[in-house]
Amino acid sequence: MKLFNLDSPVMVFLTKVANLMILNLLTIIGPAVTALYYVTIKMARGDEPYIVKSYFKSFKENFKQATILWIVMLALIIVLILDWEVVVLMMSGTGAKIMKVVLGVVTIFFVMTALYIFPVLSRFENTIKQTVKNAFLISIMSLPKTVVIILIHLLPLGLLLLTIQALPFLFLLGMPAVAYLSSMMFVRVFKKFEPEEEDLGNGDELAPLSFIVEEQQAKQAALEAEQAAERAAREKAAQEASGSKEEKGEETAEEGAGEDASEAPAEDGKEDAGQA
Repeated sequence: MKLFNLDSPVMVFLTKVANLMILNLLTIIGPAVTALYYVTIKMARGDEPYIVKSYFKSFKENFKQATILWIVMLALIIVLILDWEVVVLMMSGTGAKIMKVVLGVVTIFFVMTALYIFPVLSRFENTIKQTVKNAFLISIMSLPKTVVIILIHLLPLGLLLLTIQALPFLFLLGMPAVAYLSSMMFVRVFKKFEPEEEDLGNGDELAPLSFIVEEQQAKQAALEAEQAAERAAREKAAQEASGSKEEKGEETAEEGAGEDASEAPAEDGKEDAGQA
């Protein structure tokens, strides 16, 4: 039957669901979240990766950076929670209102950046500092899609509030389902920042962000211009040095010719005196 054909919409859908269930079992910590987005972004791009192989490939490549980022994020989350407790429970009046506004803004920016950190890390090659910076900038530059991604992450909570019967569904699919839906947005967001001329093939290789490439190209152009200026200065100095040597040589030749000319009459005079 066509219904059970591997290329049928039903089988494609069931395959994706099975893949997400496998990812749910694998996803626990920071490197796992990065690997999760590595796979779901490829799925959202239309590539059908080998789930376990691709997952552990990304897990291994990004383990160090993802672990450090995960620990830093956990520490910041704890700090934010403690700050909110202090403001809500121990402060009052105008100071409390100001602090709530400040903490609210900081929390919003933190959430926006946190949502992008692991997807950016899974897709682009950068330092930890640059990854955080890029995640922050991209979340702001793609604000409408960022809002949609935030709403997608709130879906599990909404389902639980509607019915407790959604718990088995969340247990089976959980974060991978959220990551896959978010990845559909991330694919559109990252497309603007991927190098246009870069041949990414099937997306296995990490690529630098387009504006990082432009920055590197600008630095390279400046370096080449500086090197060209230094070469021109050295050539000019060499030409001046050779010119001065030629002038000295000419002066020496002229002096030698003058001495020869002065010595010649003297010798002629001596010969005349001898004959006399």
